[in-house]
Amino acid sequence: MNIWLITTFFLISSSLFAKTHVILETTSGTIELELFDKKAPETVKNFTKYVTDKFYDGTIFHRVINGFMIQGGGYTDQLVKKSTRPSIPNEASNGVSNDVGTIAMARTSDPNSATAQFFINVGENTNLNFKSATPGNFGYAVFGRVVKGMTVVNKIKMVATKSNGPFQNLPVENVIITKALLKK
Repeated sequence: MNIWLITTFFLISSSLFAKTHVILETTSGTIELELFDKKAPETVKNFTKYVTDKFYDGTIFHRVINGFMIQGGGYTDQLVKKSTRPSIPNEASNGVSNDVGTIAMARTSDPNSATAQFFINVGENTNLNFKSATPGNFGYAVFGRVVKGMTVVNKIKMVATKSNGPFQNLPVENVIITKALLKK
């Protein structure tokens, strides 16, 4: 085989298997996410747009429940809700389970209401998986997983929490996403 064919094969095969990686720098440490570009293309596109727009910089993990999940991406450290783009279609039927270490989109009772908020599963949350295309059974779209920094996630899940107005399970001390960026 000549070098041109080998190089071309390598470049094509690399691009077929390339996955998007996002780094979340937090006040508790760094978390690296691998996103599932093929399984949840609209969700990944939405999430990475928020990342490149620096939307997540300065937001907090505002809901932390050990054994369940850590949720962030919607509020500043002053508990001010950030303005988001329109919601996206729910890709929960992609066959990916809400297992420990996966990242999924947060939403309201409307299955197609996800915008910017996300959560990292710290428990086996198969009850959040897609079951059927009905509002109560639609599930939550998993679109990636933690590949580095699960110790940081485990540190965050253990923080002391409190209630504050409409917030339940709010960390007593802010856990801030200081910077979110695409890994080069």
